[in-house]
Amino acid sequence: MSNSNTVKTANTPRKPVVLMSMGTHERKGHAYQVMTHKYILPLVEFSACVPLLAPTCCGSDDIEQYLDLVDGVYLTGAGSNIDPSLYGQENLTPSKGQDRGRDLFDLPLIHAAIRRGLPIFGICRGMQEINVALGGDIHQKVYEVPGHNDHREDPNDPVPVQYGESHGVRPVPNSWLAELLQREEIRVNSLHGQAIKTLGKGLEALAHAEDGLIEAIHAPQLPQLTFAVQWHPEWQTAENPDSIKLFQVFGDACRKRVAQSGR
Repeated sequence: MSNSNTVKTANTPRKPVVLMSMGTHERKGHAYQVMTHKYILPLVEFSACVPLLAPTCCGSDDIEQYLDLVDGVYLTGAGSNIDPSLYGQENLTPSKGQDRGRDLFDLPLIHAAIRRGLPIFGICRGMQEINVALGGDIHQKVYEVPGHNDHREDPNDPVPVQYGESHGVRPVPNSWLAELLQREEIRVNSLHGQAIKTLGKGLEALAHAEDGLIEAIHAPQLPQLTFAVQWHPEWQTAENPDSIKLFQVFGDACRKRVAQSGR
């Protein structure tokens, strides 16, 4: 290796490391821990962070050791629902898959990340996890709640159609999200049967769907950036300037954490 290459490597700023918790998946009688490419790639390409994937099948004893290694936490969507017993309800969707291993990893992970001042970004299930961790609850069948629309995708549609624009979302006026996006309304995809019912402690709505459903949240009293969205900005992020901004602002928060920690 030449000296010039050595100097260039030595002077390259360290990218933030971000923890991503994986989920369970069964295939041909074998249990897997998985994370889809669509969530990983925008974290690398637009947040400019390094993903650290953590299995959730081994319990939560090592959460603090994982967090010693990272500068942020990114909670993705998944095909499973949160166990309703964790927010004081009976299961109204028994045919829908659950992932209690992820639940019992991510809920304490959220509390530990908050204590450490780590930035947190949640998508879909990740938003609901943040809400439940902070004492909120969930509409298990939002499509049956009077006044709310059916926010589910059609499983018979091709994937690009499922992830196509579905409805409008309006950021709360004068919120940091409104300032970030510089738009009164954006169009988003919609692939969820559950949604926030009661906000958890310290959380505030950042955006609402046309039917009033909470579509984005943040924790304004925390010193670190803590926010989440119900839609899927990870889908074809490069083609959506609004999605790019969300990943960039999270990456910037993680870089700020690196600078503060001196690592």
